[in-house]
Amino acid sequence: MCQSNTLQGPDLHTGKWLQFPQLALRRRLGQLSCMSRPALKLRSWPLTILYYLLPFGALKPLTRVGWRPMSRVALYKSVPTRLLSRAWGRLNQVELPTWLRKPVYSLYIWTFGVNMKEAAVEDLHHYRNLSEFFRRKLKPQARPVCCLHSVISPSDGKILNFGQVKNCEVEQVKGVTYSLESFLGPRIGTEELHFSQAPPGNSFQQQLVTKEGNELYHCVIYLAPGDYHCFHSPTDWRVSHRRHFPGSLMSVNPGVARWIKELFCHNERVVLTGDWKHGFFSLTAVGATNVGSIRIYFDQDLHTNSPSYSKGSYNDFSFISNNNKEGIPMRKGEHLGEFNLGSTIVLIFEAPKDFKFHLKAGQKIRFGEALGSL
Repeated sequence: MCQSNTLQGPDLHTGKWLQFPQLALRRRLGQLSCMSRPALKLRSWPLTILYYLLPFGALKPLTRVGWRPMSRVALYKSVPTRLLSRAWGRLNQVELPTWLRKPVYSLYIWTFGVNMKEAAVEDLHHYRNLSEFFRRKLKPQARPVCCLHSVISPSDGKILNFGQVKNCEVEQVKGVTYSLESFLGPRIGTEELHFSQAPPGNSFQQQLVTKEGNELYHCVIYLAPGDYHCFHSPTDWRVSHRRHFPGSLMSVNPGVARWIKELFCHNERVVLTGDWKHGFFSLTAVGATNVGSIRIYFDQDLHTNSPSYSKGSYNDFSFISNNNKEGIPMRKGEHLGEFNLGSTIVLIFEAPKDFKFHLKAGQKIRFGEALGSL
């Protein structure tokens, strides 16, 4: 006699009750699969957050009926960091009552280890809002500029990486690289940078090297929230061109930089290029979460963290004109710009092969201290 596999009695009702949620979920997932990609991403975003926050395996049954969580990187990239940064910028401009300033700033000082003894104005009641506190000036003697070395640190911060540029790639942090051309953008016209024309068949890296026997070097400095937020000229050079890349404003904390490939190429950044006595020289200020505002003191036309932008776009501005053939001359240690919080400075420059860095990866450095010399 054949045995029936159908459920009988109470088991039948139990089976139906178990099937109904699963069928409803399958039907819902089928509807999601028909949606446009942006809508699907929006609908799956809350579930993905729950997937990573709830105890392990709590939402695992969803994966058995076809649902897949977004990756942690994709989830992080979907956070509206530009909107949050603009909101943070407006909050920074709100004037604090005098009685509230000391407790608010004291909490920040304690959290991030700020040394207020170096500040030009130590009285916390002097700073009307958070923005003024972030952009506080230092006492002149707090950061003596090293005169013995050709390149100094343009800011306070932590050395993430340094060395020669190899194979047209630069290290973001140890073991994680990004494309030199994606970071700087297409090569600027030689008439602006006073460079000799490189053979068209050469790589992007080779085209930046203008003198035989020279190499291309890089140095990455991460500014933490507690660091001095202004940056200065790292050497004597001429700034000929500014290229502004609107982009994301993801965190540039070293921990994040390890798991988001080409993070610096995704983020908003301002690339200043020109030349020094050994050839090509560039300084790039990279934006980050809550650091949508990047200011260059001599560039009044620069406006960062706009509400909308085209992905992959950039804006060029030349400081070379009929009235100014030399660009903007900068002296070593001269004020150059500022961030509203902390971020990253990337130096990429040409120098002879005997150029030596006086650094260790991970070390703390202060503005004015030596980076390297010949």
